[in-house]
Amino acid sequence: MRVWKQLLISLGVISAGVLLWGRFVPGANDMLEAAGLPSTLVAAIAPAGEGGADGGREGGRGGGFGGGPALVATKPVAMAVVNDRLNAIGDGEAIRSVTVTPYATGNLTEVLVESGDRVEQGQVIARLDSDEQRIAADQARVARDSAAQKLARLQALRSSTSIAELQDAETALKAAELALRNAELALRRRDITAPYGGVVGIISVNPGDYVTTSSAIARIDDRSEILVDFWVPERFATSVRVGGDVTATAVARPGETFTGKVQAIDNRIDQESRTLRVRARIANPEDLLRAGMSFQVTMRFAGDFYPSVDPLSVQWSADGSYIWRVKGETVERVPIHIVQRNPDKVLVRAELAEGDQVVTEGLQTLRPGGAVRTVAQQEQQTPTVTEGS
Repeated sequence: MRVWKQLLISLGVISAGVLLWGRFVPGANDMLEAAGLPSTLVAAIAPAGEGGADGGREGGRGGGFGGGPALVATKPVAMAVVNDRLNAIGDGEAIRSVTVTPYATGNLTEVLVESGDRVEQGQVIARLDSDEQRIAADQARVARDSAAQKLARLQALRSSTSIAELQDAETALKAAELALRNAELALRRRDITAPYGGVVGIISVNPGDYVTTSSAIARIDDRSEILVDFWVPERFATSVRVGGDVTATAVARPGETFTGKVQAIDNRIDQESRTLRVRARIANPEDLLRAGMSFQVTMRFAGDFYPSVDPLSVQWSADGSYIWRVKGETVERVPIHIVQRNPDKVLVRAELAEGDQVVTEGLQTLRPGGAVRTVAQQEQQTPTVTEGS
C-alpha cells in the first residue's frame, strides 16, 4: 500500500478516535477549551449538548453517562478553627539570680553556707581576713573620741576661746567621724552577704583562698517564681498580650501543669527566625521547678473559623481548586482557597455554610447544573425486603 494511503487511513482513525473521545469522555469540552482550540472546533469535536461531554451546561439535567442523575456520595461542611492554640518550647530562669562577689580582696577565713542552703537577705555567707581593717576602725574611733573631747573643752572655755578655734575643732570632729565611718565600712565589707533570699548553688571556694572583686563566691537563685522565655511565630505577634494566661509543662515533670501570666513581650520580630520573644512568669511555691528547665508552653486564643471539607472533595482546574456542592437536585461548582490541609480535613476560604453537602465520590461525571442523586437518597428510595414477603 502506498504511503499516502497509509497516512490517510491513519488520519481517519485518529480523527474518529478524537470525535469519540470528545463526545463520550467527561470534561473533554473543558479540556479542549483550556488547550486554546477555537470554539467552533471545540463544538465540532465535543458539542456542549452531548450528555457525555458537557451535559447540563446548557441547562440539561443529565449528570451521568446515561443522561440520568449522577449518583454521588456527600459529606456535610463543618466549621473548624485555626490559630487558636500556640505551643512552644521555652527555657526557665529564676526570677532573680546573682553571682556573689566580694567588695574587697583578701584571704577567705570562713565559708558559712553549703551548696543547696537557703539564705535570707543580708545573711553572711563568707568572711575575709579583717585584722587590718579592725585596727584601722579602732584608730579612727580613738581619733574621733579625741576630737570630740577637744571640742568639749573649748566649748567649756568659750569665754577665753576664739571663734576660729571652735570652728577648727568642730571641723576636726566631723573629719574624724567621716574617717571612722569609712573604716567601719571597710570592715563590714570583709563580710560577704546575700543581696536577697534564695538558694545557694555549688560553692567553688574554700577557706584560705585568695579572692578578688571578680572572684565568684556563690550563685544565689530566687526561684519563688520562674521566668520562661519562649518564641512564638510571627502570625501570633498581634494576639499575644501582657497578662495573658499561660500553661506550662516541665519536661522533667511530665503530667504536671503549671499556670502563669505573660510578663513581657519583645518589641521586635527576629528577622532570621521570624519569631517574637515572649516571657512568662510562673509561680513556684512548692519549689518544684529549677532554673534552666525546659518547658512546653501553651497559650490559647479566639482563633479563626473556616469551613472544613473532606480531602476527597477538593478538585483542581486551570482556574484553581474547587469543590462540588449539592444544591437541591443539582450541583454547583464553588471555587475555594485552601487555608490548611490535614489528613482528615481541609480548611478552606469559600462561600460555604455549615451543613452544606459537598460531593466526595462520583466527581468524574459532574457538570455545573447537572442533576445528581445522593447515596442517602437512593437508600431511602430502595424498598426494604422483609422475610416472608
